Amino acid sequence: MLSTGALRAHLLAARLAGPVATTREASLRSYRLFAARDPRVLLGLDPERPWGARDLIALMADRCGVSADPEHTTGPDVIDPERTLAGLDAFAQRLGAAAERRAPVLLGTGHPHRLLGFYAALADALSTVGCAVLTPARGSSVDITTRFGLRTYNLDYVRRVALVREGGGGSPGCATGAHTHSPLPVRTVLAAAAEAGGPLPELVIGDHGWVCGAGQLGIEAIGLADTDDPALFVGEAEGRVSVAVPLDDAVRSDYYRPLTRYVLNRACLSR
Repeated sequence: MLSTGALRAHLLAARLAGPVATTREASLRSYRLFAARDPRVLLGLDPERPWGARDLIALMADRCGVSADPEHTTGPDVIDPERTLAGLDAFAQRLGAAAERRAPVLLGTGHPHRLLGFYAALADALSTVGCAVLTPARGSSVDITTRFGLRTYNLDYVRRVALVREGGGGSPGCATGAHTHSPLPVRTVLAAAAEAGGPLPELVIGDHGWVCGAGQLGIEAIGLADTDDPALFVGEAEGRVSVAVPLDDAVRSDYYRPLTRYVLNRACLSR
């Protein structure tokens, strides 16, 4: 069993927490865009209250451990590993609760090249204890506005984890996919599930628009978020995201394996 101390050491060594690759400049830019209600960083969330850039710095300092000083504008951002550990514990608690009641779940990622393995292990564990891991709308098209213009993506599932692919790219079921922040994929999936008569997920697990898009629609959602993704932490503060775990969401995929073991053990889902 991975101890808390060993996981803390891993978080720092892998730069999942502590000084991370995300820069202060990138985070501050995201806070300014969020304050301006730019949909690219809202991730499907419709905030209930106005959030200025300074409000967001204060929130992210509280939830992630970044610098609370608005005059600190350069260098690597910093995530407090204690906050990451607390987030993982809360994440595991919600996972365990869903497993205990055999709830239908949906898993989706906008970081398939990094986080697919983490989510797939959760999907396997939840399925083993009797949770329905939902896969609606496979093959559906989703039009997403990107910095390159409007692009058409296709919904797919790899190891029961939802992701999107660029139209015509890759073979269905293979472990590739596109990076996206959009909430449109989760909206498409949920609409398809509802149209088919259900079931609808009682818990959505993921990142980016998968979490915020589901939470905005009133579905319990938990996920992982970097310091330049304030929407998940605002959603958590406003009660529409159950858990937002602060960590670097773009390190090597194998660096997340100890987190998988830790979460599954805490959720009593280890095999």
